[in-house]
Amino acid sequence: MIEQNAKRHHDHLGSDMKQASTDHAPTRGAELDARSKEIRRRILEVLAMRKVAGHIGPAFSIIEILLVLYDEFIRLPQAAAEIDDRDRFILSKGHGCLALYAVLEYKGLILPELLDSYGSVGAPLGGLPERNIARGIEATTGTLGHGLPMAVGMALAGRITEKPFHVYVLVGDGELNEGANWEAAFHAVKHQLSNLTVLVDRNNQQCSGPAESVLPMPYMSALWREIGFNVHHVPGHDPHAIREALLIPLSTPRPRVIVCETTKGKGLGEFEESAEWHCRQVPTLSEITSLF
Repeated sequence: MIEQNAKRHHDHLGSDMKQASTDHAPTRGAELDARSKEIRRRILEVLAMRKVAGHIGPAFSIIEILLVLYDEFIRLPQAAAEIDDRDRFILSKGHGCLALYAVLEYKGLILPELLDSYGSVGAPLGGLPERNIARGIEATTGTLGHGLPMAVGMALAGRITEKPFHVYVLVGDGELNEGANWEAAFHAVKHQLSNLTVLVDRNNQQCSGPAESVLPMPYMSALWREIGFNVHHVPGHDPHAIREALLIPLSTPRPRVIVCETTKGKGLGEFEESAEWHCRQVPTLSEITSLF
């Protein structure tokens, strides 16, 4: 079961993050709030401490999305009897898992010492997430294109068994080049899975270059709308906009997609949208100092 006694905050995190956790005022625009900045610092701290590589850019583009979901929308079980009714979240773009780990640590589902051991031999937290429901990790991901099909299956199972849970899945825009996503999307519409929400990290970057030069998908929202999804398009680093999109009631029973316009490496300053920081080798001391 959930590690109920996990610390909510890591000892290394500053007082800014503790203050921000009690402040529910939405942050508008592209500026990052104190808590978002501290989570980014925590990720850099772990990589510097462990002297290991990590997908920093893909993680930094999804932090606000994760915070909104875990702050207000994903219902976590408080007792063993509630485990089957829990909401599910799948990080389909598994290489962004450092963001998920840091947010789960903040929420008390992952112990600080576990995150401190990231990337070491035999450690439970590695460069791609492995399923562990007790820690809030619903699926092993990393092979792109599998998360949405899994999420559709979970949502359909919930419908069949009349369970009240909702399934959220976060996919990358480059990942949507994989055809299995669209097969799953058609199934979601066919079965009117209103208990499914897809969030797209639209950072317009892939490891091999700009998404539009790898395989252009310029009409992202139109594609989902034509299939039959309820579609919203929001700035992906604006918690208020993400929250408002999630709160809009569905007019008809169908799945929802929220296309989040993000910046790869958001918060990295001069390194934002840098291909080098997609999977960064160990950051140098000077880089860490500058970024902090």
